[in-house]
Amino acid sequence: MINVLINGANGKMGRALAGLIGQSADMRVAASREEGQAVEGDFDLVIDFSLPEGAAQAYELAKKHKAAFLTGTTNLPQSFLDAITEEEDIPVFYSPNVSIGVFLFTRLAQEADALFAGYGKAMHEAHHAQKKDAPSGTAKSLAAALNFAPQDITYERIGAVPGTHSVTFTSPQNDEEIILTHKVLDRKMLAASALRVAGWLVKQKGGFYNMADFVKSIV
Repeated sequence: MINVLINGANGKMGRALAGLIGQSADMRVAASREEGQAVEGDFDLVIDFSLPEGAAQAYELAKKHKAAFLTGTTNLPQSFLDAITEEEDIPVFYSPNVSIGVFLFTRLAQEADALFAGYGKAMHEAHHAQKKDAPSGTAKSLAAALNFAPQDITYERIGAVPGTHSVTFTSPQNDEEIILTHKVLDRKMLAASALRVAGWLVKQKGGFYNMADFVKSIV
């Protein structure tokens, strides 16, 4: 049984994670916390979907308890990213989006970018009205993969949209468009994917891991 600390437990992802863990035969919620809260008990895994300061606190807790650490928190400062990528004592996983589909969508967009060389590019993303960062971490990661300026990403914050990302390629003559879109239909998909990655992470040796490492292990 894997004992899990959920950091950012009151957020949308935190609640989705708790619901799925409650149905799991392999994991249990050992502790839940928000930024600044103390934690009692022991745990094998910290899953963090919060804000940058909360992620930093959760990482310190993971190191203290020698627990695996998975974070999908976005807008993390470079100093924190540098620290976790250099981690050697505990297994650490970071991705701005834990969806396997988004990882493969990014690969597909890169292939399209090479095929449609000379075409114009545009990126648009939409998320729920409560999402604080804009553009999203996923959009910034996708932009980096496509050598697209992040300041040119357009975005919407509307309703309860879990997450939609689109890349449009427009011909030099402006006579055709190719649009690639990834759309999250249910937030439970993201939580289920995070738990799948987490179950793999706890079996890894100390070090830094990302979606490429995980996908490589399952294909």
